[in-house]
Amino acid sequence: MRTLFFAALVSTLAAVAAPATARADIGLGLFIGEPLGIDVKIDLERRSALDIVLGAASIRDGRRDLSYGHLTYLLTPFVGRGRSVLVPLRLGIGVAMLGVTEGDLSVAARAPFEIALLFRRTPLELYGEIALKLIFVNADDNADNIVLDTDGGIGLRFYF
Repeated sequence: MRTLFFAALVSTLAAVAAPATARADIGLGLFIGEPLGIDVKIDLERRSALDIVLGAASIRDGRRDLSYGHLTYLLTPFVGRGRSVLVPLRLGIGVAMLGVTEGDLSVAARAPFEIALLFRRTPLELYGEIALKLIFVNADDNADNIVLDTDGGIGLRFYF
């Protein structure tokens, strides 16, 4: 009886003392809209992540207008649960840079709202995003004031 009690005590202490396994999901995909680019989402904790997009600010008449990049911290305050899909709602705050390769650099703060369909049985996520963008360092010589703009589009991510 003492051996059984001792074994149960040791296994309980080992389970409590063992560090929790770190979960670092990485999503790689494509964002289509404004901007257009490669998307990388790195989960930090259960309900927070970093989102990085590198690409073009917009495509018009078959040509690339501006180089673009953003880094956004995403927080997931709510997740709807279905039988085969999760529906996370994400809010974020971050920074965007436009015109990185042309020598003219515009810097903006951005605040996105994202809704996604994350499939339970496949490592795939479809999402849509709308973001307010406040451009406070403008590369145009004619525009010295702060400009409020919006971004938006749809994306697809595969998780590893």
